[in-house]
Amino acid sequence: MLPIPAYAARTAKALLEPYEINRREPGLHDILIDILYCGICHSDIHQARDEWGGSMFPMVPGHEIVGTVIRTGVHVTKWKIGDTVGVGCFVDSCRECEACREGEEQFCEKGMSATYNSFEQDRYTPTYGGYSTCITVNEDYVLRIPSGMELERVAPLLCAGITTYSPLKRFGAKPGDQVAVLGLGGLGHMGVKIAKAMGATVTVLSHSPGKRNDAFALGADDFVDTSDELSFSKNAKRFDFILDTVSASHDYNSFLGLLKRDSSMVLVGIPDPVPLSAAPLVMQRRHLSGSLIGGIRETQEMLDFCARHGVVSDVEVISIQNVNEAYERVLNSDVRYRFVIDMASLKQKS
Repeated sequence: MLPIPAYAARTAKALLEPYEINRREPGLHDILIDILYCGICHSDIHQARDEWGGSMFPMVPGHEIVGTVIRTGVHVTKWKIGDTVGVGCFVDSCRECEACREGEEQFCEKGMSATYNSFEQDRYTPTYGGYSTCITVNEDYVLRIPSGMELERVAPLLCAGITTYSPLKRFGAKPGDQVAVLGLGGLGHMGVKIAKAMGATVTVLSHSPGKRNDAFALGADDFVDTSDELSFSKNAKRFDFILDTVSASHDYNSFLGLLKRDSSMVLVGIPDPVPLSAAPLVMQRRHLSGSLIGGIRETQEMLDFCARHGVVSDVEVISIQNVNEAYERVLNSDVRYRFVIDMASLKQKS
């Protein structure tokens, strides 16, 4: 086993602090990755504070990982030492079920191995995430980072990027479509950039009028202040697609009314349960759906798409010693638009 410096929450709601974990030595098909950057996802906070239940402690969060291959197993064929790679939200799956065979490993019927707060496929060994200096991963669950991309700005693509790319592609956002992005945070700002790169006409829906200028700077064509009740009647039946990135409770029924007939709203945030009326769906044959992340194949497709179109995340780079402050700032929406940890700050202290 390899002793590795990390930052962990030892118990629910505890501050993250220095902690040493053990990584496995690379097996025949594993690679060892020196972690350069790791993004902070809002789900890191939910899980570290056990807000969804079932959290495992001590917990090392982080599933937006970019790094360099520093060791390979003897049978590894996909990677070589020095390659720049990424690791997203999961590190293994059963490889046998229908979902895995179709390249949808995130829906593994036996349960994917999430990058942290989960177990390896032996259902015994806990997984630890990217708030650490190194990680060992099977070669089949690693992504190639296209050359020329700013690595600190790539890290959030491994979660926020694929979370928004997958539904936009699957539900057919295309040139000329009227696409609305509901919410302008870590997910929403990526939704704007990716939808725009797909050729759609993009509108940001937000109850924070102060984000209007940011929306246009990110490439949006229009901004609708949803704190104004008249905005719903003024924009009724306007959009072909709504990407709902909001994790706080909100009224689905009002936003469904902004869709054209036969159009879709897809949820990628997970708010507390909210009432849903059948009428907005039935009367215009609208669709309400949900989407998670993407499989390895689709995540690689997303990275290549972003490289071609110059799409990266807007980030604030921090040291690991400021991670607890960053968590509080995320909760206060005080980041434009994703925190990324420079893991050199942990290596220097270790």
